[in-house]
Amino acid sequence: MSGIVIIVAVGVFVASILAFAVNIFLPDGRSSATEDRLSQMASRRRGGGMGEESQATLLTGRSFDETTGFMGKMLERMPGLGDYLDQADVKMPPAQFAFIILACFGAGFALCMISPVPVILAPILGATFALLPVGWLILKRKKRLNKFGKQMPEALELIGRSLRAGHSLNAGFGLVASEMEEPLSKEFGRAFEEQNLGIPLDEAIEEMANRVPNMDLRFFATAVILQRQTGGDLAEILDKIGHLIRERLQILGQIQALTGEGRMSGAVLLALPPVLFLVMLKLNYEYVMQLFTDEIGRYMLCLALVTQLIGALVIKKIITIKV
Repeated sequence: MSGIVIIVAVGVFVASILAFAVNIFLPDGRSSATEDRLSQMASRRRGGGMGEESQATLLTGRSFDETTGFMGKMLERMPGLGDYLDQADVKMPPAQFAFIILACFGAGFALCMISPVPVILAPILGATFALLPVGWLILKRKKRLNKFGKQMPEALELIGRSLRAGHSLNAGFGLVASEMEEPLSKEFGRAFEEQNLGIPLDEAIEEMANRVPNMDLRFFATAVILQRQTGGDLAEILDKIGHLIRERLQILGQIQALTGEGRMSGAVLLALPPVLFLVMLKLNYEYVMQLFTDEIGRYMLCLALVTQLIGALVIKKIITIKV
């Protein structure tokens, strides 16, 4: 009976970790009402001889056709993994990254088997090792998207000055691609090259907005598409959008400063239980092992893992403020 309880406890923990990772990888469905309205306004039917799938993968798309077998079929159900790799600018097929995750899990499992650590902790240690490349990918993606957002006001002002000088909008895209730094220059360069290969500018801009999950870029795409359909002074529109973005970034900086204490408190509270567990495991091995050998201790351990996960979600909800 005790062995079954241990297996169930470990299974619940590993399942929670995998569910959390899948939730991270899948596209975020909690977009704001503003983003939804902008997506509906900017999207339109695509015509011509080239289908949607071929247009989406032209130059920039990453297809799952390269992966075959069981791993390829599994990754087809998780398209968010390929999107995350693209958004983080990681030159790696999704199948290869998935194999790295599995290899890290196996390394953590094997390390637990050959070390004095209790064998019952092997799945937990393996899941921890498997989360290392996932965490690296999330941090790299977040850093790149944050840098992209900070570059947007300067890019809009540069395009606005280019339009006032008499250049076309496509020339303004080429100017941004050549004069600014990555990642913004790379994304605008993709849109510039797509138009040079025959894709309409509206569709190239819309595809860039779909490729980069940035609300400011969605504002820009919507403004350009509407202006090309209805007319107006695009340079003045871009200046106003750039000013709006700068003001929003300033508010975000103030929010980050005000919520810094909460983020630090959350990190300490979430790290304290596992660190204390490892310390007690080193100081008093028999005392800690009662959590695994005693039936009540196993139930308490399962409850602690569940409450730890709930606490992490609650803290993240409190310190996350959308502007």
